[in-house]
Parts: sequence; C-alpha cells; structure tokens
Amino acid sequence: MIALSLGVVGATLMPVKQAAKAHGHAHWPSSLNVLGDGYPRPGDHCRRLGESPATSNYLDDSATLIGCPSQASAASIAGKVVGQVEGVTLVSVPNGDTMTPGDADGQPDATVAGTNYNATAAIPCSGVGGAAATCPAGVSRSPDQIAVEVTLPNGGLRSLLFDGKGKFVTHGSAESDGTSSMTSSARREADWTIVTVDREQYRIPDAFLLGD
Repeated sequence: MIALSLGVVGATLMPVKQAAKAHGHAHWPSSLNVLGDGYPRPGDHCRRLGESPATSNYLDDSATLIGCPSQASAASIAGKVVGQVEGVTLVSVPNGDTMTPGDADGQPDATVAGTNYNATAAIPCSGVGGAAATCPAGVSRSPDQIAVEVTLPNGGLRSLLFDGKGKFVTHGSAESDGTSSMTSSARREADWTIVTVDREQYRIPDAFLLGD
C-alpha cells in the first residue's frame, strides 16, 4: 500500500561525497542535510532532506522534503516542486503520500486507514481544469482488476481501470455525465503508465499502481 510516510525516522546520514557518487550526482551541496540511501527506493537518485538553513523555508510538519539531482528525477516524484538549492530540485511530498508498508517495500498489501484504498498518493495530472499539477488518487487492487480513482480539482472523480497485472483497460464512464463519449488510451514510459482521457492526462507510477 502507498500512503507514500517514511519521514526521516531511522534514516541514516551518509557522507555527502559518498552519497553523490552512489547516486549519480556530481556533488550534493554541503548546505543540504542529505538523508537515507535513495527515494522512493534504495538506490534511487532522489534523497530525503533534513533540516538545514537552506531548507528551513521548505520544511513542513505535514510533508517530507525530497531533493533530486535533476528535474527529470524530480518529475518522477509524486509531489510539488517547491524550489532549488545549488542545482538540486526540492520536492515536497505530503505525509500520507510517501511510501509506507505495501508500496513495494516487501510488506503485505493492506488498506489505508479510514479508506477502502490499498494506497493513496498525489499523482501528476494535467488538462483537468485549474492549475493543479498533481491530483489526489487512491488505488484498489484485486487479482483481476486494479482501479485508480482520481479526485479532480472540481471535486469530481475519474476512475481508471486496469487488469490485475497493471495493463490499462478503460476509464469509468456513464451516459449521465457524458464520460461515455470520452476516449482513453495509455502508454508506458519507464516505470510509469501515462493514461490519456480526452484532454486529460494522468501519470501513474508502478509503485503506486502495483504495490508489492
């Protein structure tokens, strides 16, 4: 399950130069308090960031601050870009949208407390009205079907349906709201499924879609 909140409890602080070498970044600035060994998974290029003068304006008790060595790696994180420090892109990921048991972490899949979802996350979205760059989403998994339910800026819902292996099938539709006339398709891009519904586009990471 994703409710994507590790925070930084129990994270280990690696020497900056060692971390940079291990994760393909020429130099993690000494102004950043770099934590852990990759985000969202060990070995990934992005890293959790602890408190320092350079990040104090970006820290929030309700979110985890992530540093990424490139804009491309930052785009793979389900969160909001909030700034840059010496070439490192800062991404704020709301707590509840960072990895927890069930999100490809080797622990059993379960449901997010208070919901019927196996995972929740803020996923990149576009063409859905307003200026939102991410949309809240929840995923329900079964052996035969995976359903992603996206909350739109106007409060409406968009259902995206996949088979049990994560292959896109169709979007939820009904005659009453006009969604039956919409067309939908999907393509793969690295570890993402990019779903298009008319002019809307949703970027869904495999870790969110498939979990363990």
